[in-house]
Amino acid sequence: MKRRDLLRTGLSLSGSLTLAGCSSLVETRAAGVPPVPENRPDAIYFPSHVEGMAMSGTATSGDFAMGLMYSYPHRFWNVNGETVSLTEIDADDAVHLMASVWDPETETILPDTGLSAEIYRDGSLVSQEAIYPMLSQPMGFHYGANFALDGEGTYEVRLSAGAVSTRLTGAFEGRFADPTTVEIPFEYSEAAKEEIAFRTLDEKVATPGAVDPMSMEMLPTSFAPAESDLPGRVLGSETSNDARLVVTALESPPAGIDADGTYLAVSARTRYNRMVIPAMGLSGHLARDGGTVYDGTFERTLDRDLGYHYGAVVDDVVPGDELTLSVDVQPQTARHEGYETAFGGLMGGMPDVTVEVP
Repeated sequence: MKRRDLLRTGLSLSGSLTLAGCSSLVETRAAGVPPVPENRPDAIYFPSHVEGMAMSGTATSGDFAMGLMYSYPHRFWNVNGETVSLTEIDADDAVHLMASVWDPETETILPDTGLSAEIYRDGSLVSQEAIYPMLSQPMGFHYGANFALDGEGTYEVRLSAGAVSTRLTGAFEGRFADPTTVEIPFEYSEAAKEEIAFRTLDEKVATPGAVDPMSMEMLPTSFAPAESDLPGRVLGSETSNDARLVVTALESPPAGIDADGTYLAVSARTRYNRMVIPAMGLSGHLARDGGTVYDGTFERTLDRDLGYHYGAVVDDVVPGDELTLSVDVQPQTARHEGYETAFGGLMGGMPDVTVEVP
């Protein structure tokens, strides 16, 4: 078998990934997409509808594994700095393509790679663009965008991932540095697309809460570690615009950080489903007896044990210290409906929170 064939292990995967707990609530999509809910809270809320997705395949190259999925075209909200703008569904959009990127050894989702997609048919380029890092309630972190296609048939999608821009520590140190491209075939038909689950939420729409995560046996999830699984001593947690910030302290920094002292790690996750919230700008002020122990950046970091988090080295922490966390830049990820009013989003800010060291 050729090396290229070995790298494409899993490309025969097919079938739909289902919405948890909704087998009796699947509807047809003939009535169209419901409008954006009115009177949305400045928080996570139940969206107007939820869609399933179909799996096209997976591929592995170097340090990266990637999976390709598709669903109906979606509206979503792009985030660029403090600007949040709605991307509507265009008349030419045929599908919403989604991709996951992860470490095949640990099945850890890899944000901050930068991902682009090229779609070919019979060797000719049909479409190409960078696809957005995104957050959705059923899937968590992924990459996605709407695409027009050239009718039904067989396509080939080339996904190109850049080097991970996040600081890497522990077992991840020195990895994910070489950009790579994988090729995944994509079979498209209107009939197959219309078999994908679609349901409206009716009485729950625009009320605080979130739909359950999808059942994705063929793909890793973007769950943050449970508090009980975090290394070190968990100091506490606070919530800012439905982003839950869990703080843990390690006696020394993970391997790869050239500094001495206590390592403070902030694990950011969604309030309801514990999905990782990446790509924030976070800073912290550690105060003691009216003085300052630390005032500075918490750097985006990926560690096998801590997961994706924001970390800083301080001299030490003692009971009674107060750590105030400030989100200087909201998460730079696009949002599916139900998340666009949280984590900064259309609300336009994330309040500071303070954790007192027990």
